[in-house]
Amino acid sequence: MKTNPKTQADVNSSENQSAKKAFKRVSEYGKQLAEKQKVKEMYGMREKQFRRFYSMAVAAAHGGPGENLLNLLERRIDNVVFRLKMATTRAQARQMIVHGHVKVNGRKVTSPSYLVDVNDIITLAERTLKNSALLEQVIDKRMSIGIKVPEWLELVKKDHAGKVLRHPARADLQAPIEEYLIVEMYSK
Repeated sequence: MKTNPKTQADVNSSENQSAKKAFKRVSEYGKQLAEKQKVKEMYGMREKQFRRFYSMAVAAAHGGPGENLLNLLERRIDNVVFRLKMATTRAQARQMIVHGHVKVNGRKVTSPSYLVDVNDIITLAERTLKNSALLEQVIDKRMSIGIKVPEWLELVKKDHAGKVLRHPARADLQAPIEEYLIVEMYSK
């Protein structure tokens, strides 16, 4: 059976148009929004919290707002507990904090957005240390598989404690984050 050449041309034309629609360019705003959403999801934050941290980053006296934002996000206690291998995910770290399983300098902290500072000592509560299942499943397992603790933190394995040696630098971040896109989005 022969095909009508005009009909075949129409089909080819419509295929090309649909292919062009599938590969539509992402706008600059779309890139900025995607980056912001990625970082918010990575750190488990809602828009209002994220905006508050951005405001704090802009108000900081030194450094650029993008670098300051990442510094603040990394210094959150839920992220620090995750980085110290005391939890398998940031969500689990958050839950441990809210339930009172984490102490900073000997005082119980129940706010996941608490910012740690240099020389702060992060420990697990005594009742948590008695829970051998948690220690075996989470902490000991993560230590044995070779997940590294960032250079700005120090982990004391035998005490299941950590210490903040310095503030995190941009180079300490392991995830590919383009913070300038977030700054551009909020500075409009």
